[in-house]
Amino acid sequence: MWLPVAIFLAVCATIILIRLFLGPTPPDRLVGLDTLNTVVVVSMVILGAAFEQVIFIDVAIVYALLSFITTLFIAKHIEKGKF
Repeated sequence: MWLPVAIFLAVCATIILIRLFLGPTPPDRLVGLDTLNTVVVVSMVILGAAFEQVIFIDVAIVYALLSFITTLFIAKHIEKGKF
């Protein structure tokens, strides 16, 4: 039942990784990184639901918060022209 979801997320992650590595500008790469982090968070929530483990959802929440802070930090440096 979870196999189609896993395949879909794997295809999405592959497309995002291509954008992340081939992005022509740093903001494109940042958007790719942020999108990949979102896919990872969704994957953790789906794993938590599949295995009925709440710890996956807790980890996903912490990862999402850290990802958001990291994205803001990198965006600030891109805006200043350091990347």
